[in-house]
Amino acid sequence: MSWKRYFTPVEQGTGTGNNYSPINGRGQGPGPARSNYSSYLPDVYVGSPNRVERYGQYNVMDNDSEVNAALDILAEFCSQQNDQNNTTFKINFKQQATNSEVTVLQKYLQQWCKLNDFGTKMFRILRNVFKFGDAFFIRDPETKKWFHVDPAKVTRIIVNESEGKKPEQYIIRDVNLNFREQVATTPYTTNGNVTGGGDGYLTGGVRGMVGNAQSQAGSRFGTEQREVAIDADHIVHLSLSEGLDNNYPFGNSLLESIFKVYKQKELLEDAIIIYRTQRAPERRVFYIDVGNMPSHLAMQFVERVKTEIHQRRIPSASGGSTNVIDSAYNPLSTNEDYFFPQTAEGRGSKVETLPGGTNLGEIDDLKYFTNKLIRGLRIPSSYLPSAAQDEGQSQFNDGRVGTAYIQELRFNKYCERLQNLVTEEFDQEFKRYLMEKGANVDFAMFDLQLQTPQNFASYRQSELDNQRIGTFTQIQAIPFISNRYAMKRFLGMSAEELAENERFWREENDENLKAPPTDAAGEMRGVGVSGAGITSDLGGTEEVDPEAEPDPVAGGEATPPDTATGQPLGGGGGTPQQ
Repeated sequence: MSWKRYFTPVEQGTGTGNNYSPINGRGQGPGPARSNYSSYLPDVYVGSPNRVERYGQYNVMDNDSEVNAALDILAEFCSQQNDQNNTTFKINFKQQATNSEVTVLQKYLQQWCKLNDFGTKMFRILRNVFKFGDAFFIRDPETKKWFHVDPAKVTRIIVNESEGKKPEQYIIRDVNLNFREQVATTPYTTNGNVTGGGDGYLTGGVRGMVGNAQSQAGSRFGTEQREVAIDADHIVHLSLSEGLDNNYPFGNSLLESIFKVYKQKELLEDAIIIYRTQRAPERRVFYIDVGNMPSHLAMQFVERVKTEIHQRRIPSASGGSTNVIDSAYNPLSTNEDYFFPQTAEGRGSKVETLPGGTNLGEIDDLKYFTNKLIRGLRIPSSYLPSAAQDEGQSQFNDGRVGTAYIQELRFNKYCERLQNLVTEEFDQEFKRYLMEKGANVDFAMFDLQLQTPQNFASYRQSELDNQRIGTFTQIQAIPFISNRYAMKRFLGMSAEELAENERFWREENDENLKAPPTDAAGEMRGVGVSGAGITSDLGGTEEVDPEAEPDPVAGGEATPPDTATGQPLGGGGGTPQQ
């Protein structure tokens, strides 16, 4: 939904009551309506007033060892290599893709990365984005290759406020002449309002040479004569801005939040060096006995003794018995001896040693600012070459046991958030490359993302799995808990994972589920029943036709037995008992 619908159109006229229009009201006084229009709807953005000067400060901060190591760690974690496609990107499919589509996307992704040499430059690209807050590239209209532009040469950006602060033109200084003929365009007519500071603006209303900003001639120091307006379609702008700050469309550097701490740390380091240089060596105190001399004579005598000690007599270069006094400063050596006269009462000059400065080895205050600097960049102290813990001890750890999980998790989320700020631009550029190459792929089915930062996640998952398996093994011994419920509750398996596990288990144990019929039948025969059931045992008997006549019994008709004695009645061949 566009925010323009919430604005009320202003009637434009020539009357005195119609001076609320920013167009017809220019000749009127600076009324409140016109001032609101000028402040809320600017056209030209130049970022922070001292944006270019801060770029120089960021370069100086990059020379610091801690800041340099921190930027390297952030860039390394955010530019990990994907082993599947040998690039720094991964393709996240939002829909089911066919094998041919996956193959085509992987092929074009490798070509695109090879064209721009992302395998080598991605680390430096992300590092510059974190360092300066912005990274600008000019895309060659013919080869589609990116060419780097110094952020300090981007003087201003013309933004279309009617489309939600969408950049339309970039005013860049000292553009290569080969690009100037291909990407330069006519500057837009602006209202002359500059947001963010600066000493000039792009004048509008007069169309001059294509790609040149209008400025006053007559000065060889005028940089506007070398500026070129380039359409935003030819610019790749990687920024750390979400569009919710005053410096948009320019981004904010990660070093901006630690600038104050860096200056404090730098000042403290210089003070420590100066103090140790001046106060570390021992000093000698000379007590010169002046007796009862007046004050002015006493000072002269002290100065004479001081001169004799600090200056040495060396032989003259021309020879002879005369000696030349070396007026150069002679630092006191520990091997030199000093001789002073002393009276019989024990009075006289003497030399004592003044100890050097104490507590020269304590750098707790420096550790505090170093630790504060590292924490300002959200980097765990264990990742730096020299740890800066509060206790001042550097302990080796492999990332599994000695590192706090909460710090690792926060650092991982922080790296993912930084990746999300620049991933959208890479995704759009890759889809643009596919479109220009004529790839027959639905662009809405996938998103291009940077490889997930590699950190303690694998170790953490391994530790969780070990703990869950141990708990599940103990629960299995309880006969009142179902294995399926235990797998879901204590192993953390979802319904899809349970179904997939059951399917894989059946495939692996298919042979064990089908018992051999011979062995099973033999075992059942041992107890009187075959493996096929009782019906198979009864199937061996002959079926009797109910309508057929029974076969006659040999020996005549049988006599029914006596129910009391069990003997047959009558004389059917039986012998009566005597």
